[in-house]
Amino acid sequence: MLLPEIEQGFVAALSREQVITDTDVLVLYSHDETPRACMPLAVLFPREQDEVVALMQVAITHGVVLIARGAGSGNVGGALPAPQSVVVSFECMNRILEVHAADRYMVVQPGVITSEIDRVAREHGLFYPPDPGSAAYCRIGGNLAMNAAGPRAVKYGVTRDYVLGLRAVTGAGQLIQTGCRTTKGVMGLDLTRLLVGSEGTLALITEATLKLLPAPEARATLRVCYASNADACRAVARVMNQAVVPCALEFMDRQSITAIQAAGAATDLPAGTAALLMVEADGVSADLPRQVEALKQALAGEGMLELLQATDKESVAALWLARKSLSHAVKCIAPLKINEDVVVPVSRLAELVIYIEYLAAEHALPIVSFGHAGNGNLHVNIMVDPANAVQMQQAKQALRALFAQVLALGGTLSGEHGIGSEKRPYVDMEIDAASMHIMRQIKQQFDPDNLLNPLKLLPDVS
Repeated sequence: MLLPEIEQGFVAALSREQVITDTDVLVLYSHDETPRACMPLAVLFPREQDEVVALMQVAITHGVVLIARGAGSGNVGGALPAPQSVVVSFECMNRILEVHAADRYMVVQPGVITSEIDRVAREHGLFYPPDPGSAAYCRIGGNLAMNAAGPRAVKYGVTRDYVLGLRAVTGAGQLIQTGCRTTKGVMGLDLTRLLVGSEGTLALITEATLKLLPAPEARATLRVCYASNADACRAVARVMNQAVVPCALEFMDRQSITAIQAAGAATDLPAGTAALLMVEADGVSADLPRQVEALKQALAGEGMLELLQATDKESVAALWLARKSLSHAVKCIAPLKINEDVVVPVSRLAELVIYIEYLAAEHALPIVSFGHAGNGNLHVNIMVDPANAVQMQQAKQALRALFAQVLALGGTLSGEHGIGSEKRPYVDMEIDAASMHIMRQIKQQFDPDNLLNPLKLLPDVS
C-alpha cells in the first residue's frame, strides 16, 4: 500500500485522476509479456514533461522506486514492476509534437504508437524504418528503452540509428537534453546513444527527435522454400555477400512452418519444405527488377524447392501472412514459450541452426527458430510446460548451452529484446568485469539512489 504522504506528493505533482491505486488497474500493470508478475503500489499517468520532473522529485524525496512503461509488450521483463515500486505509464504522453518534412525529422512524446509515427511520416513522403513486430500497439518510449528493431533492420538499422536527440529526466531529478536536430553533430559525449537501450535504468525519456527517410517507391517480396535449415542458412549467407541489400530477410524453420500451417497459413508449400525465407527488396521502381534478379540469383542453390514473387500490395500481404502469424501460432505448441533473440555473424548462422536442432534432440524439447536472418538474429523459442519440473530443468540447461554456443560463434545474447530481468543472470557470460564496473559507475551517476528500474539490465555485484 502506498503511504498517504507519498500518494499526496504524487497527487500534488500530477492530479488525483493521474495517480491510480485501484487494485483492478494495478493488476493490469503488474506484468508484461513474460510469465511473471509483481503488483505495483500505484500507477502514474503523466501528460507533460514538467509532471515527469515533479514526480521524479517526489520519488527522490521518499525513496520510491519507479518503473517506466509503454505498452508492456516486452519479452524480457523490462517493464515488470519491482517489489514496492510505482509504475510510470507514458501512454498519456502520446502526441506527435512536430513534423519537419524538409529536414526529415519528427519530434514525439514517448507514448506515441510506433506505427503511427510511420503513418504520419508517409503522409509527407517519408517513413520511419524501425518496424518491431508489435509496431501496431507498442510505444516509441519502449522502443527507445530496449533499442527495438524488426525485419527492416537488415537494411535500415535499429531504433538507435534514427534518434537524433532526446529529452529525459535522470534518476537524480535533472532534466537533460541530448543530441541535436541535424544529422551531423559531435558536441560532447553521445548521451543519446547511451540512453537508447538503457532500459529505463538511467532516465525517464520525455521526448524524442527521430530521423526520417524518403519512403521507397516500390517493393517486391519473395517467398523461398528449402529442403533443410542448413540450405536456407547458406542462401542467407549468399544474399548478404552480394551487393543488393534486402530490406528484410526472414527465416523460419520446420517447427515454425508446422505451427503456421496448423493455424491455416502457408498451406501451399511444396512437399519436403523444411525451411522458409521471406525476402523483400525496396527502392526506386525502375531499379527494383535489377535488385530482385540479383536476390534470386543469390537465393538459388542447393536445396531450393520453390520461389514465389509478389509486387502488388495484396500479394505481398498474402506472402507475409505466414511470418506475421508465427508468434501467436507458436504459442499453441506448449503453455510457455521461452523466447530468446540471439545473434551470430551471418556466416555462422547455419552452425547455430544445426546446434539448435541438436539441443532440441538432446533435451527432448520442441525448439522453434525464426527471425531476422539477414542480421544473424534468431528468435529461439524453447517450448515447455511450466508445471513439468523435468522440462523446466531441461530448458534451463538448454538455455545456458545455447548462450555458450552463441558466444563461441562470435555472437551476442540479445539483438533486440534487451536484458530486463529475464536475461540478467546471463549478462556476465558476455560482458567482462571491467566493462561491467564502468556501466555500474554510469548507472550511479545518472541514478544515485537506484530508483529507476532496479533489478534489471545489470546483474548484482557478486
